[in-house]
Amino acid sequence: MRCPKCGCDESKVVDSRPSENNDAIRRRRECIKCGCRFTTYERREDMPLMVVKRDGRKETFERSKLMRGLLTATVKRSVHIDQLEALISGIESELRDRGIAEISSEDLGMMVMQRLVDVDKVAYVRFASVYRDFKDLDEFNEELRSLMQ
Repeated sequence: MRCPKCGCDESKVVDSRPSENNDAIRRRRECIKCGCRFTTYERREDMPLMVVKRDGRKETFERSKLMRGLLTATVKRSVHIDQLEALISGIESELRDRGIAEISSEDLGMMVMQRLVDVDKVAYVRFASVYRDFKDLDEFNEELRSLMQ
C-alpha cells in the first residue's frame, strides 16, 4: 500500500480486524519510511449478478425489483420488511458464494419460493401464482395441495 503522506510503497500491518458490518477487513498500517499510520479496507470484489430472462435477455440483478415483488406478495400479511431484506440478502450471498455470475429468472424465482414458504405460506402462494403463471384454478389447487402436504 502506498503511504498517503510520503508515497512510499512499503508499509506494515499494525492491526487487522473485520469492519463494523463484516463486509471488509479493516487494516491499520504504518509506513516503513515516515512512520505515518493509515487505515485500509480489503473487500471482496463483487461481480454484477445477471438475471437471464425467459426470452434470453440479460438484466442486472436488482434488489429493489425483487423487493417490489415480495412486498406485493406480502401485502396485508404480518411479514416484516427486515425478513424480506434477509431473504434477498441470503439469496444474493448464496449466489456470490457459489461464484454464479448469471442465473435464470426461473432459478431465481425457485430460490425465492423455497425461502418464502418458510416466511409466510399465503405470501408464497401469491408469489407462486404470479411466478408460475397459473392458467386456471386446477393449477392453483395443485400448488395448494402440494403445499399442504
